[in-house]
Amino acid sequence: MVKILNYSQDDLYELARYVNKQAKAKGASESDVEIDVDAGTSVSVRLKELESISLNNDKSLSITVYFGKKRGVATTSDFSKEAIESCLAAACDIAKFTGEDEAFGLASSKLFPKEEIELDLYHPFGDSQDAMIAKALVAETAALSFDKRINNSEGANFSTSNNLFVQANSNGFIGGFPSSRHTISCSVIAKDSSGMQRDYSYSSARKISNLQSLEEVGETSAQRAINRLMPKPIETGRYPVIFESQVATSLISSIVSASSGTNQYRKTSFLLNSLDKKIASEHLTINEDPYLKHGNATTYFDGEGVYVKPRVVVDKGFLKGYFLSSYSARRLKMETTGNAGGAHNLISNSSNLSFEELIKKMGRGLVVTELMGQGLNIVTGDYSRGVAGFWVEEGAIVHPVEEITIAGNMRDMLLNISNIGNDTYKNSSQYIGSVLIDEMTIASGK
Repeated sequence: MVKILNYSQDDLYELARYVNKQAKAKGASESDVEIDVDAGTSVSVRLKELESISLNNDKSLSITVYFGKKRGVATTSDFSKEAIESCLAAACDIAKFTGEDEAFGLASSKLFPKEEIELDLYHPFGDSQDAMIAKALVAETAALSFDKRINNSEGANFSTSNNLFVQANSNGFIGGFPSSRHTISCSVIAKDSSGMQRDYSYSSARKISNLQSLEEVGETSAQRAINRLMPKPIETGRYPVIFESQVATSLISSIVSASSGTNQYRKTSFLLNSLDKKIASEHLTINEDPYLKHGNATTYFDGEGVYVKPRVVVDKGFLKGYFLSSYSARRLKMETTGNAGGAHNLISNSSNLSFEELIKKMGRGLVVTELMGQGLNIVTGDYSRGVAGFWVEEGAIVHPVEEITIAGNMRDMLLNISNIGNDTYKNSSQYIGSVLIDEMTIASGK
């Protein structure tokens, strides 16, 4: 049986049931409890020397109580009965002084999963801290020895964490599962006559064996830093733009935010009332797969205990589903989509084109590798971001660019997607390749 900080899943089940029982005794008509237990280790090295070892042990218990249509929420990191009693009293007091909302309340019990589902997310790192340090050193050494222009390092980090999560409510739902996460990262600095540039690379996975190789992470960080040397200005104008896969995830995030129940019922979305309407080009299809093996957002229930299942969110450009909790669904007079707490593994389709082939297809334009600032107006869709990346001529990268701005409207950007590469990014819960957008405004800062 998995134990984290001396707590098993059964221990947390018992604790959650106790809290719900106590909430009922205090007069709550409904209640919900979420419990998280985390334990992790992180090691950092810099210039081939150990820099730090960090240990984190965290506990959290969140209580939500309802008195009719009034709600109160309180959280504690102390699992003693005295602390839980105090936390529960605080939640009850908050509820009593909160205004009523007809949409408040737990999800219907008919929406809960009928049994626990094994998700295969728990693959703990079984080696020592010395082994973790050695892994970080391998990554950084690969970066430092990659090219003589790599003259400094911001360090390499290897971290591992284990989590145990349990949720239970007074409508009869109880569920939970353990999970693990491992990450290797490296950040270095390149220098030549034009100045210095930094860049990084990282890989994150549930299983150690699913991480990129340590050498690859280090060498990629070095290559990315070198590629940014000798930046040159470009002319302001309208050009095609490729969002490299790791920044293309922001395009999916924009769709999720605009399609969320909260922004729909508040009428603060550039995709307002867009269900079953065309919101993107026919080249974009997005599936939600909560059961993706070793996925970054894999689960069998959402933040309210509602059973989740695979679905199509965008089908060849048409929006087929919002992201609704029970609360937002009630406000919209719809059914929950099982997305209380967020989306679960959004996977975009892709063509058979590699990143290099996508650049050739673009011919002339901008490749965006870094986004700066928050530049999306979620109400209007107006978009403006500072970016860095590379200029492309005749289907090949010719030089890096920086201190430039791209602008447009997210509705137009989505409709103007002409291709999605097969270089799918796997360090996020949004799995998408590099995205080619036919035209955007590019303003040079020089």
